Parts: sequence; structure tokens; C-alpha cells
Amino acid sequence: NNPGGRDKLTGMERVLCFAADTGNELWKFERPRAYNISYPNGPRATPTVDSDRVYVLGAEGDLTCLRVETGEPVWEKQLSEEFKAETPIWGHAAHPLVHGELLYCLAGGPNSVAVALDKMTGEVRWHALSASEIGYCPPIIYTIGGREQLLIWHADSLNSLDPPTGKLIWTYPLQPRYAMAIAAPQINGDRLYASGIGETAVMLEMKPDGTPGKALWTGKPKMGVYSGNATALFDGDRLYGADCGSGAFIAVNAEDGERLWETFELTTGGDRRASHGTAFAIKHNGKFILFTETGDLVFAKFSAEGFEELGRMHVLEPTGEAMGRSVVWSHPALANRCVYVRNDQELVCVSLAAE
Repeated sequence: NNPGGRDKLTGMERVLCFAADTGNELWKFERPRAYNISYPNGPRATPTVDSDRVYVLGAEGDLTCLRVETGEPVWEKQLSEEFKAETPIWGHAAHPLVHGELLYCLAGGPNSVAVALDKMTGEVRWHALSASEIGYCPPIIYTIGGREQLLIWHADSLNSLDPPTGKLIWTYPLQPRYAMAIAAPQINGDRLYASGIGETAVMLEMKPDGTPGKALWTGKPKMGVYSGNATALFDGDRLYGADCGSGAFIAVNAEDGERLWETFELTTGGDRRASHGTAFAIKHNGKFILFTETGDLVFAKFSAEGFEELGRMHVLEPTGEAMGRSVVWSHPALANRCVYVRNDQELVCVSLAAE
């Protein structure tokens, strides 16, 4: 793997559907794909399920709508070709978003960073924004200031669009290193936090009209948490997340960016710095479920003073490679009182139900 250069490789992109209760394979959709990206090893984006359809986006921009029950294709589009855009160096990674009758995606090309499609037919409804690169951050919709806003963070700025029309509501300059806008911006009351590679971060106080007010704090050394692969989460007046610089899992005072504590036990499992150390977190019933890059499932309670580990089990081997170490970089899913986790070889279901 060459993290800084494009490699040409021909592979097969697949969508697999399994029975949630047994793990039995129900159907498979696959197609050959020639890659010209860094880490040319398959799709990055999580499938998006909406009623009887599932939307999948391949690493080179192949967008496909499939029937949930059978995997039969309903419609397909090649985003990079249609919008005359170069595929990002690390591939298309922003999963599609369904909201109402529209499907939102990042495409690229002139005035086409964000595109809205009819979710039933794939017809283009609108396209908006231009940027030096589209980045890797998924589109997300929040209600801010009493109105729905579609947030799009690309390589140059954080932007708000009107979801039905694509009209620009506001923009805020925010440029992560290497165009690595990855983690979705997070909202907590009138606070909006966005962070990325290279000590890029801002905590905005939003005005009553839903536009940005003052920046309460911005990224500086030894403060905040800078999200790489995993999104930092609000919990009251604190933020928790894995830092892409040090690789530690960090607790932050959301009001001023002060770091409260940090640990490698929830990311790499070691005791020293590791670039892009990763842990994916799910907040659930006042506690946190974390999946570490070493394949451990961890249950923990967080506070301003530290964390209490309630349980840990090793569920998967880290079969990927990054930064010279073995990793598993895949977000867990929580459903049916179970946690579902995967690497590039296995899918595992762990029951959380009391016996």
C-alpha cells in the first residue's frame, strides 16, 4: 500500500447481504472494477438502506441502487464520469444520504461537489459547490436555527445547503491537511464541531438564524481532538474521540478545547504514539461501545476525570495494513441488541442481550 500515491489494480467490488440472525449469505452483487487510487482494495462507503432499496457507492464512483430482498440492480450511475470529476486519491468514501425523496452524494467536478438525485430513478435534481477536492466527509442533515441544513465539508470549507434546492445558506473556511475532511460535523444544541487532519478544528456557536456566529476555539497543538477515520462524539459538555495525530483516544472540554485525559488503551492497545490510531465509538444508554483498530470490542463509561473499562473481548483479527501496522478500520453497527463488526475476511455478531 502506498498512502501517498495512486496504484493501478483491477479487482471485484461486491455487496453482500447476510441474515442478521444467522449470518447466512442471502445474496451477492458484484462487478469488476479497475482502480487508480491509493489503497486499491475495495469500497469504502457504508451501504445506505431505505425501505426496500439499498444504495452503494464504489471506490471509483460507481453508484448503484439495489433491491434489498434480492440484490437486483434498479439503476446505476458513474459519478466520476457523469460529473467529469477525478476520483479522490483515497477513493470515494462518503456514504450516500437518503432524506425524503432525494439521495445526496459527493461527486466532484465543476459545481458538482454535492449532488441530489431522485432516489427512485437516479435522475439529477440539483448539483452544487466547487472545490479543489471533494474530500471524504459524508453529507449530513441537521435542523439548525429552525431549518433543515445539508452540511457538506470539502477540502476548502464547511458549507450549508438547502436540502430541497441546493441553494447555499452559508460557508465557513476550514481546510484540513491533504484534503482529508472525513469525520461528519457534530451538533450539540447551538454548538457545531468539525475536525480533521493537521490540527484542523473549529467549535462554532451557531446564531438563532442557523448561521455561524463566533468560533469558541480552533485547532491548536495539545488541545481539541482531530478526527481522522472516526468521528468524535458529544456527551454533554465534553467531546470524545480518537486523535489522528497522536493516535490516542482523547476527552475534551467542548467549551474551550482543553484536553481532559487521553489513552492508547482504547485505540492501538499500546502505550505510545501511533499515527491515525483509531477507535470507532457508539454512544448507548449512557455508556460507550468501542471497536478498536486491533479488533477489540470494549464497553466503557466516560467522565471528565477518566474512563472506566466495563468489559473487553477480542472479536476480530486486524487483517488490514496502514502506517506499517495491522489494523481493522471498519465501524461497528448496533441493532437487534447485537453489535456487528467486520474485517476484510470475517463478519461477527456479538449479542448484548442479558442471558
